[in-house]
Amino acid sequence: MSLLRVLGRPMLASMFLTGGLNSVRDPEAVAPAAEPVVQPVTERVSALPDRTEQVVRLSGAVQVVAGLMLATGRMPRPAALAIAATLVPTTLAGHRFWEAEDPSERAQQRIHFFKNMSMLGGLLIAADDTGARPSVLWRGSHAARDLRRDASLVRRSVRGTAGPAAAAGRIRAKLPA
Repeated sequence: MSLLRVLGRPMLASMFLTGGLNSVRDPEAVAPAAEPVVQPVTERVSALPDRTEQVVRLSGAVQVVAGLMLATGRMPRPAALAIAATLVPTTLAGHRFWEAEDPSERAQQRIHFFKNMSMLGGLLIAADDTGARPSVLWRGSHAARDLRRDASLVRRSVRGTAGPAAAAGRIRAKLPA
């Protein structure tokens, strides 16, 4: 594995590990800010808990587990996608700069909003990173191409030998036994 991946993945995961642990330990601290985003989502997705604190705790647990997986290189692509899925509502709930009235508060929230967008971009790149190995799609398309080529070779081989074999069979049939 590349040195950049060995160093970069834990660095990318560190923010989600610490933030996720805080959400798991003390969901009440962020629940009021999360309420405007969590409620509409829980009304549409019946699998989620009804209480905002439980959703915040669940999101934090996903960030911790996926952050550990990303940091250690265990299934890093699905882990990055899982973290990205939790980052979108977290950003929309926590950094609503467009609602801030104080200019300095608005500027701070805008900075944090775009920092999270940058982290989301990094997670999407990590989710696409195959670790210098060909993707499943690439391997599948090349395997299909190889099978088509092999089938074509077999077909040509059969066509090339079928005629002489048939002629030999006709001559043999005419020979006395």
